Amino acid sequence: MKTINRSEPLIRVTRRDEPSLIQKIITIIIAVLCALLVSALFINFVTKLDPLSVYASMFKGAFGTSRRTWITIRDTCLLLLISLSLSPAFRMHFWNCGAEGQVLIGGLTTAALMIYLGDKIPTPLLLLIMLLVSVIAGGLWGFLPAFFKAKYDTNETLFTLMMNYVAIQIVEFFVDFWDKKQSHSVGIINMQTRGGWFPEIFGQQYFLNILIVLVVTVFVYIYMRYSKHGYEGAVVGESVATAKYAGINVPRVIRDNVLLSGAIAGIAGFVEVAGISHTISRQTSGGRGFTAIIVCWLAKFSPWAMILISAFIVFLDKGSAQIASDFGLNEYASNIITGIILFFILSSEFFNNYKITFGHKRKEGE
Repeated sequence: MKTINRSEPLIRVTRRDEPSLIQKIITIIIAVLCALLVSALFINFVTKLDPLSVYASMFKGAFGTSRRTWITIRDTCLLLLISLSLSPAFRMHFWNCGAEGQVLIGGLTTAALMIYLGDKIPTPLLLLIMLLVSVIAGGLWGFLPAFFKAKYDTNETLFTLMMNYVAIQIVEFFVDFWDKKQSHSVGIINMQTRGGWFPEIFGQQYFLNILIVLVVTVFVYIYMRYSKHGYEGAVVGESVATAKYAGINVPRVIRDNVLLSGAIAGIAGFVEVAGISHTISRQTSGGRGFTAIIVCWLAKFSPWAMILISAFIVFLDKGSAQIASDFGLNEYASNIITGIILFFILSSEFFNNYKITFGHKRKEGE
């Protein structure tokens, strides 16, 4: 009998069982530590700076003063709100890439009401009207691609992306229409009267922002975990065939969940215009609709995990701006550091779902 040596593949990637929460946390912590180490090497060898000084500068940029801390909290709330808007759609594998446009439309309707009604009705009543109209506008903007997906099985990714560009052009049209100085900007709306602005509560300018986002976070959690519509959306995401077999009206579930998704994005537009910038432009959403995709995906559609991830991403954004200012780095160098950290965090998702084994030689008889 003759024996030969045969080798298994050098590297094998196999899917692991669902990891526990503790395992996920440990994996993310290891990823962050590795990211900080690699970033430190980049800082030391490329920029010739002390990595600890750079990290301290990042912390100062996000939490160095009371005002910076509140701005970090404010921006975290806005990113979290947009991320929450994606959850109902993403959970049923409807890839809504149109949060940018839905936020813009919600912000546009808010700005229009501030311009035309800001000095005609009391601010509390105006805020309620703006909230309602922004919910309707954002919801309808999300409902359109959902309708075509449910009825004609169109590609929702391309459809929602194109809707972003349509929303941008609509905003540009109205900005030029309202612009009396031909400056391509409406400026700060109702600067003197503050009609339609969020009021200060307990002496804090952004307290109402936090309150709205907290309410929406709890609502989304209850909706996705305990409601009938949330459960049906999860079933559709797992298997459309199973959903149909169970008697679920799949087109209706798609329309309802994406309508809710757009409505929450509309609220984000309302919060941005009435509670933060008090103006409208094509930059109102600021790319957060795409950043929210990362947040939503990393959090596995969990509203509570989105809070931490949103805060971390905003911290990186504020920190990168600060180190560019403190050390005279261009924005590309600071963005590289942010990119390294995000890369490792995203990579941790791979190790949560898969394990790597190395092959070894074995003998087989012929």
